[in-house]
Amino acid sequence: MTLKQLGAEQPFQLRGVDGINGVPFSVRADEVVIGARLKLRYSYSPALLPQLSHINVMVNGEVAHTVPVPREQAGSILEKDLAIEPRLITEFNHLNLQLIGHYTNDCEDPFHSSLWATISNTSVLELTVSPVALANDLALLPLPFFDRRDIRRLKLPFIFSGAPSTATLEAAGAVSSWFGGLAGYRGASFPVALNQVPGSGNAVVFVTQQERPAGIELPQLNGPTLAIVPNPNDASSKLLLVMGRDGAELKTAASALALGAKALSGPRATITRLDDMAPRQPYDAPKWLRNDRPVRFGELIPVEQLNVSGYQPDLVRVSFRVPPDLFGWRSGGIPIDLRFRYTPRPTQDKSTLNINVNHQFLHAYSLHSLKDSGGKASALVARVLPNGSVPERQTLHLPLFMLPAQSQLQFHYYYDYPKQGACKDVLVDNVKGAIDPDSTIDISSLPHFIALPDLAAFGNSGFPFTRMADLSETAVVLPSEPSTEDYSAYLTLMGRMGESTGYPATGVKIAAPTDVQQAGDRDLLVIGTAQNQPLLSQWADRMPMSLAGGVKRFTLTEVYSDLMGWWNGADGNRNRPVEASLSIDSPGTDAALAGFESPLVPGRSVVVITSSTPGGLQAVTDMLLDAERLPRVQGSLVLVRGTKVNSVAAQQSYYVGKLNAWTYLHWWLSQRPYTMVLMLVVATPLLAAALFLTLRRRAKRRTTGQP
Repeated sequence: MTLKQLGAEQPFQLRGVDGINGVPFSVRADEVVIGARLKLRYSYSPALLPQLSHINVMVNGEVAHTVPVPREQAGSILEKDLAIEPRLITEFNHLNLQLIGHYTNDCEDPFHSSLWATISNTSVLELTVSPVALANDLALLPLPFFDRRDIRRLKLPFIFSGAPSTATLEAAGAVSSWFGGLAGYRGASFPVALNQVPGSGNAVVFVTQQERPAGIELPQLNGPTLAIVPNPNDASSKLLLVMGRDGAELKTAASALALGAKALSGPRATITRLDDMAPRQPYDAPKWLRNDRPVRFGELIPVEQLNVSGYQPDLVRVSFRVPPDLFGWRSGGIPIDLRFRYTPRPTQDKSTLNINVNHQFLHAYSLHSLKDSGGKASALVARVLPNGSVPERQTLHLPLFMLPAQSQLQFHYYYDYPKQGACKDVLVDNVKGAIDPDSTIDISSLPHFIALPDLAAFGNSGFPFTRMADLSETAVVLPSEPSTEDYSAYLTLMGRMGESTGYPATGVKIAAPTDVQQAGDRDLLVIGTAQNQPLLSQWADRMPMSLAGGVKRFTLTEVYSDLMGWWNGADGNRNRPVEASLSIDSPGTDAALAGFESPLVPGRSVVVITSSTPGGLQAVTDMLLDAERLPRVQGSLVLVRGTKVNSVAAQQSYYVGKLNAWTYLHWWLSQRPYTMVLMLVVATPLLAAALFLTLRRRAKRRTTGQP
């Protein structure tokens, strides 16, 4: 694993006489480390004194290696292969790189610019592991099927018997969304096999009396049942059995797993009772900011992570998710009541608290001193707390255009180091800073209103399907005779939804193309190829593309004119009219993601995932799990060819959500400048006539002496 995969977004810049930085890494519960190596790529300053300077490689606080810094190799990119003792590695670990740097034998500035070393984030930590068989115990769930110590993408096979029923697929959707929520940033994919147990590795198996996959010894069923058994083809791996005598019991078992896994224990558990959950409400996804009250920072991040110390502290990071349909037109954005504390400066300097959102600068607040410019005690002294810190409170607003569905506030305490002069600088690293957990962020005043289709909202947060966290207003339309690729695409998408909401998709419905009318009151997720999904041809006139019959048809758009772009501001390029239609006859494999308004019910949405061949569906799901390619998913049509992603249409033809009447009128007119001009043309003579008649009436009363 590279240091970048472990979380180092940028190379480590180690500065000063004692610069240090590092990354955490973990070892799976079903593995033991028998060997470890660090392939270090680094460079360092030519000014470092070799006899006094070096770079320490530290694992869990212990020095694993000391790397010398000879002057003849300084300033160049170096590589060193370092063996690490396995005994230093435990379950949860931290790898640190520490620069001990000196540039003179005499008095030195501890922050001199010549004291530096750079550790490339392409450096590789290599672990050699041996598998360890865990007990067959449901109390270990989600182990070994998902291990939060493993930073790699979760790839968990799902096993069905023959053609799974609708109820079986709905149960599998709930389970895959649960695993997807657990996997989080890693992403999760779910390859499907029919009547085939994997030769190695873990898997999830779905069983009913009528659907019993071959190759597995199954127990007698007395109701909804969950069990863990060894993989018959791999003694160190496990199978998670989700079982029921019929589809209803299977769904009960799946819901019990997704909602109550913490209560399970033993190798097998039969669910005797599962009460219906209270209906979910719109926008109540556990991972999303609540929209009925302000949310405290202490609810979003552990309190200990809100505190930093030292002259070069790490960032305080507060991550959060917002619904993508927040409407902040002509508003200041999302209000934040920010409370923070810091060690006051001895004298006035350039120290600041810098606030970024998603690495974009937002605001900076000065950190005040105990003395004013004249050297006298300032009014700040009266506010110093017993712990020596000073509390501050500020209000700021987050512009919505800076906020994707998943965002992060970054707070950086910058302390200006006081210079005393040659041989007088002594580093007393006793400064501290904290963001108060009672600071709040509040989206409750913002309405929900968005122009659709918008595949960026779908790609980033699964919207509009995730508007209900349990997907109770979503129907997935699979082909009448789905392939394993169709099943896998469906399950991977459910995992993506669970990652967005943090709640299992217990309310999703599966529909066949012939039964789609019965699901018309839901948002529709349509999966299939041009060969096996008839809705692609039935709704071809509604879609911005078609891959049917070997002839590929696309709608093409261009940007608005400069005038309309100026009028609509940042949204000027989001609703582009169709300029042309293009048809191509070519044998290449194309996959597409398309969005449009449901032909069945106005205001409902359809998102289509399709390909000219069954294997192309995985290209779309892989794209949605790729953080680097995901930002290219925009508009109403996205084409995927291998690793290349193109957005070729951006029509927005309908709106969902609700605004109050006054705001809606203002917004409606803002989108129609010609209507405003026409209204002014009509209103001006009417207003002039009314004013003329009023003045004539007043003049007549004045001349006749009437009151």
